[in-house]
Formats: sequence, C-alpha cells, structure tokens
Amino acid sequence: MNSFQFLVAVTASCGGLLFGYEVGVMNVVLVMDAFRIFFNLCTWDGSKLNADGINIEDKSSKDKVPFYRDLKPTDSKSFIEGFITSSFVLGALCGALLASYLGEKYGRQKTIMIGACIFAIGGILQGSSIRNYIMIAVGRLITGLSVGCNSVLCPTYISEVAPAKIRGTLASCYQLMITLGIVIAAIINAIVWYFTNIKPDDLNTPRTKIDAEISNFEWRFALCLQAIPGIALAILMSFLPKSPRWLCSKGRDEEAVQILAKLNATSVEDELVQSELRAIQEDVAATVAAGSSSVAELFSSVIRRRTFVVFFIQLFQQWTGVNVIMYYQSQIYNEMGFTKFLSTIVLPVVNNLVNFISTFPGMWGIEKFGRKTLLIAGAIMMMIFHILTWAFSTQTSKGEFWKYLSVISVFLYVFAFASTWGPTPWVYQSEIFPLRVRVKGSAVGTMSNFFNNWIIAFVGPALMKMWGTRSFLLFATCCLLAFLFASFFCVESKGLNLEEVDAMMSGKAAGKA
Repeated sequence: MNSFQFLVAVTASCGGLLFGYEVGVMNVVLVMDAFRIFFNLCTWDGSKLNADGINIEDKSSKDKVPFYRDLKPTDSKSFIEGFITSSFVLGALCGALLASYLGEKYGRQKTIMIGACIFAIGGILQGSSIRNYIMIAVGRLITGLSVGCNSVLCPTYISEVAPAKIRGTLASCYQLMITLGIVIAAIINAIVWYFTNIKPDDLNTPRTKIDAEISNFEWRFALCLQAIPGIALAILMSFLPKSPRWLCSKGRDEEAVQILAKLNATSVEDELVQSELRAIQEDVAATVAAGSSSVAELFSSVIRRRTFVVFFIQLFQQWTGVNVIMYYQSQIYNEMGFTKFLSTIVLPVVNNLVNFISTFPGMWGIEKFGRKTLLIAGAIMMMIFHILTWAFSTQTSKGEFWKYLSVISVFLYVFAFASTWGPTPWVYQSEIFPLRVRVKGSAVGTMSNFFNNWIIAFVGPALMKMWGTRSFLLFATCCLLAFLFASFFCVESKGLNLEEVDAMMSGKAAGKA
C-alpha cells in the first residue's frame, strides 16, 4: 500500500466520523439539564442534589452542598427521548435507499460530498430548534439521510480503490472513524456538560415554573458543532479520485486507467495496472451484456444468498445491543448506582476510548484471521460479557466492587464488539456483490442496519425502564443467534479481489465456507 491509497481510504472513511459524532453527541445531550427541560423530558422545581446524587433535603444526606439540579422525569420522557434519538436512524434508513440511485448516477465520490453538506445543514437545524421536539427530530432525520447514504457509499468506494490484500483493513477504517467520532463527541460534550451542569449558577435562583427554560447554550453548541466535520469532509472529498470501477461502468476507461496507475504509484503501462483494468472491464462487460440491474435481481437465484447474508449480518450487529449502550450509556451507569459525574463524564469517555482502541485489533484480525472467524469468536465473547453484566448488576446493592465488575463487563463487551462485529459487517457487505448490483446490495445491508438501529433507539428507553439491566439477557440471546448465523451462513472472502469474491459466491470457483 502506498501513501496515496492510504490517504484516499482514510479520507473517505471520515464519513464514519460523522456517523460516530452523531451517535456520541446524543448520549451526553440527552442528559444535559437544559435539553431535558426544553423538550419536556424533565421538570425542575428548584430542588438540589449533592455530589452523590442525593436530594440535600433528604434526611439520609450527609452532604448538604448543592451540586446538581434535581430534575423530575415527565410521563412522556421515554417516548420523546426515543422519538428524538430514533429519528436520526429513520433518516439514515431513507438515505441508504437513496444511495443506490445517487451512487450509480453521480458516482461514489460526488455523492459522498453532497451527503457531507447535508449533514452540516442537519446539524445546524438541530442546534437552532424551537421548543418542539418535532423540529429537532426533523434536523436529526436530515443528518440521518447523509449518514445513511454515506454508510453505503464510503465502504463501497474504499473497497473499489483498495488493493485486495489490504481491502478489509482499509474498509474497516470506516468503523474506526465511527468510533473516533464517538470519542470526540464524548470528550467535547463532557467538557460542556461539566461547566454547565455541575454547580450551575442558577442553583439558588427561585423557580416559579417547573418547566421554565434555563440557558440552552450547552446543547445548541454541541449540536451545531456537527457542521464543522460535515463541511470538512465535503472539502477533502473534492480532492479524491472517482472510483475506477464506476468510471469503467460509464465507459470512461481512459480516466479509470489513469486513476489505477496513480493508486498503484506506477505508470499506465504497468502490468499490475493493466491486469486490474482488464478484470474490471470483464466484469463491466458481463454486467452490460446482462442488461441494467434492478432491485428484483437481488433476489435472483445467483444473488439472493448474498442479500440474505448481508441483511441478517447487519440485523445481528444491531441486536447485539451496542447502540443501546452508545445512545443511553450514561443512564445505564446511573442505573448501576454510579454517581452523576461518573455516569455522565468519566465512564462514557472511558467506554468510548475502549471502543476506539479496540477497532485496531479488528483491522489487523480481519486480514489475519478472516471475516468469518471474527464473527464467530466475537459473538461468543459478546454473549458471555452480556450475561456477566447482568449477573454482576444484580449484586450492586452489596457494594462498590460489584458495580465496577458490572461496568468492566460492559467495557469488555464493547472491546469484543469493536474488534469483531463492529467493522466486519461493513467490510463484508462491500465485497460480496458483483459490480452491477454492488451499491444496491450494500444498500440492503445498510438499510437493515439502520432499520434495526431505529427499533433499538426507539424502544431502548422503555426497555431499560421496564427491564433495567435484564435487557442484557435479551442481547445475550441475540449474540447466540448471531454465532449460529455466522457459523452456518457466512463464507470467507479474505485475500480475494472483488472479482474473485463474485466468482466464489456464484459457485464458479472454490471458496472456503
């Protein structure tokens, strides 16, 4: 791999950073006092909590120094919280639907640029929302359109410009950038929360109305900040080449060979470049001979196995429970008995760093051990850690030791996810479809991801309210099903170029199951 290939892959992967920032920002914004009061998630009558989260008027409280506002949740809190959070994912689902058409018509590179601009617009709309949760939900839906579209096209674009030997590693950069975005959002917004929610200036100000607004700078700043990475990605993508496979599909072979030569840091006459060009041209010729593709083709006898695998691999990725933790982790830690400071700042930042760092073993292992091995091993590890989290959480009333065992189990689950099921489905779906339906097939996987993500995000607050940490047993069961699915339905595509993967999935060449 040369420096230009690396630069192209990393820049395109920054589409994942937008996704990650959007996920990370909501975990903290949802527990910002001003946001909760503004959108009627909670009310505040002026009462105060001490550093341990105990009302200072409570006789059991030894510390009478006020630290936090004592907000009371409204009856509609779970619904509004789920509605606002899940609207982003609903937009992403729609964006994934549009990705196929836009990616084929305008190209991967240009569509990613457009998506980045839409993301910036959505972030500004969220930050400027009026006091109605519908408006912020619309803003989140717009950012979701961008993320959904780019979640299809960024991995596809990377897979089409990357060498076969390291395609999995470079494609998994997308997942790495998602985790980096979550970390950046967690750190920035934890700092904002610290200076606006710990010992706020209005703690001793009399309250005449329990739903009266307080300063909304904190959450408006956090949400408007999304415009910066969106604009930055659009600018950076303008310097990257178009996909050579897309160019060949449009009859622009001369441009394609020039880009292949640049990607391989050699001349257009080089045998490696000519070999890659011939393989792409043969694939394109076969596609043209078969006529234009349709959605129905995804369910043809040759393709439907791939469609089935991609749909369910993304379904199981979501039902391992990762986004319940990422969206609502502060509330989960609070449920386990940790203080507000630890639940909102320290533990989420630590967890998000674990998520980011753990992606690196996944990027290495995806080529070392293969896609299928990571899926199988990851499902087993995640199931074990979910069960341990539930078991330890039932003992938290007995002391601090059990609380920390619970949160360590959550961190270990995140490690298992980020190093296996985090990057692998995105790599897998970008490489198992033939060129003629590659974007459409990848869109099916992304739509499955976001549809199930939407369900998780919407029901998550109600699920945690009803079941508490018993929800981890549900996710453990899903991990068991994911293990069985990976064992019996997934095949290995490690080390093959895209045309060889297509041949293997079509039964034209031997492959490892």
